[in-house]
Amino acid sequence: MPIIRDLEALTPAVLEVMGQTREPRLREIMESLVRHLHGFVRETGLTEEEFRAATAILNTMGQQTTDSHNEFVLMAGSLGVSSLVCLQNNGDGGTTETTQSLLGPFWRLNHPETEQGASIVRSSTPGPAMFVEFAFTDAEGVPVEGLEVDVWHASPVGLYENQDADQAPYNLRGKFRTGADGMVRFRSVRPIGYPIPTDTTVGRLLEVQGRHPMRPAHVHVLAFKEGFKTLISQIYVDDTEWLTSDVQFGVTEALIGKLERHDGPHPEADAPDEWFSLTHRFALQKGEARLPVPPIK
Repeated sequence: MPIIRDLEALTPAVLEVMGQTREPRLREIMESLVRHLHGFVRETGLTEEEFRAATAILNTMGQQTTDSHNEFVLMAGSLGVSSLVCLQNNGDGGTTETTQSLLGPFWRLNHPETEQGASIVRSSTPGPAMFVEFAFTDAEGVPVEGLEVDVWHASPVGLYENQDADQAPYNLRGKFRTGADGMVRFRSVRPIGYPIPTDTTVGRLLEVQGRHPMRPAHVHVLAFKEGFKTLISQIYVDDTEWLTSDVQFGVTEALIGKLERHDGPHPEADAPDEWFSLTHRFALQKGEARLPVPPIK
């Protein structure tokens, strides 16, 4: 590598070094990263003060990431990066609908094994009863048996159990296995839309941009079986605010589930005279079954 003589010589010199990376895919990524980062600095005329502020922000985001909160995942969603990565890797490269979606920052390992039709409410959680039916098929519409399915969602106060000391461990979380019909059925309480944390770096960004921090009500799903690409999804209830202004840019038409209100007793369960049902169908693609790294512990 030659000694850098001026501004124009710097980027080619860095790219020359990146080109020495032995692993081809890593080399491709690093070369592209350098081109775009250097291009960003040049295009914006980034000042020394702004550069120091940016590195301080990244340091702060690392410090704000804990066992129960992942600031970088939250930021990736708030910039639309998470959705972009998901959409370009599914649905025939983003050309067709997909029920793949964002993992989000709150998936945990070891959800409790739960029987079909059972409740995932594990501590006092006031709210309207909700009965959920999710159908899982392959690309041809054939039910998928033997799927291991994690489900989880926020409580009616807008907090996941790991955020809320008043909830029991793994409240509103469960692990199910599909039978020959490819179905998962469970009882819960109706979720609500909720704000993402606003006391961190992402919250500061939203404030200076004049953006709200709200997410529409949704239920998370992760379905795993050898021979299929792991399905990661979020199903948004159609009767909720912020469907068209999700702070994490996660809502697509294929992810809107049907929430129905029912008046009168539930035909099979002891439920109040007002209850809700949520239904949706998921299509799995053939591929390698791999679990993601949990964003929290």
